[in-house]
Amino acid sequence: MANNNVRNVVILGSGPAGLTAALYAARAQLAPLVLHGGQPGGQLTTTTEIENYPGFVQGIDGNEFIDNMTKQAERFGTEMKFGEVVDVDTSSRPFKIITADKEVILAKTVIIATGARARKLGLPSETTFWSKGVTSCATCDGFFYKGQDVCVIGGGDSACEEALFLTRMCSKVYLIHRRDKFRASKIMLDRTIHNPKIELVLNSEIEEINGDSKVTGITVKNVETGEKKLIPLKGVFLGIGHIPNSDPFKGKLDMDEGGYIKTKDHSTYTNVEGIFACGDVQDNVFRQAITAAGTGCMAAIEAERWLEANP
Repeated sequence: MANNNVRNVVILGSGPAGLTAALYAARAQLAPLVLHGGQPGGQLTTTTEIENYPGFVQGIDGNEFIDNMTKQAERFGTEMKFGEVVDVDTSSRPFKIITADKEVILAKTVIIATGARARKLGLPSETTFWSKGVTSCATCDGFFYKGQDVCVIGGGDSACEEALFLTRMCSKVYLIHRRDKFRASKIMLDRTIHNPKIELVLNSEIEEINGDSKVTGITVKNVETGEKKLIPLKGVFLGIGHIPNSDPFKGKLDMDEGGYIKTKDHSTYTNVEGIFACGDVQDNVFRQAITAAGTGCMAAIEAERWLEANP
């Protein structure tokens, strides 16, 4: 294939990380290509309102936010294209990106911004009430439940952290765990157990999320006795982890035990020269739109510098 068909930068993913990378790469005259992937816009498109991104005093709808970022990146020359990546040949340059439609795209550099998805319970009602009382981010959505009763599902550090955070604004937080032993660290568990606003519901799992237009409560079943009970509440927070969308890179890039792509300290460089990772696919700590955008900026600048050094 002729060299003029090789892209300088191909960005995988169109959430805050990918679109910020596209904006910076486009302004650097690199003519980036963004592949939208299976969920164009990422997790923010399932968020009704974003209130914690600086600059939006009254908040902004998630879809509108992504639409604005897309138009801004396009204004400077970014090309957007639908395409779900199923494989990437990282063994030689240019890199070969293969989509589900069998299209092969060649790239001098690749910025991976494929994000992550919340690990879910698998209940139909969970899908029905997603963003209508069911969410996976207390930091993002906790404020909407000020003065109300909510629950957190899970038994690890992340679930305890979510529950403790929610006690700052919620009246009561039920922590629902299917066992009576926790995976959480001792210090996190101690804080959780001794917080007067948190009630533990152990050996239990959610059988149904109840509501009309929004969540009004949950039906919980004790896994040992089979007893069921209804708990009235307004918010259900999933604290059972996230799954990074890193499958096309397994066995090719260094990852941690959870499948998050490893990057070098204070950078977006992966272990393969010319491939960068940003946003939730490499961040298992913060998982915020603003931190994703920040690493997207870093990835574009580092890709630009890498291209200058490796023409």
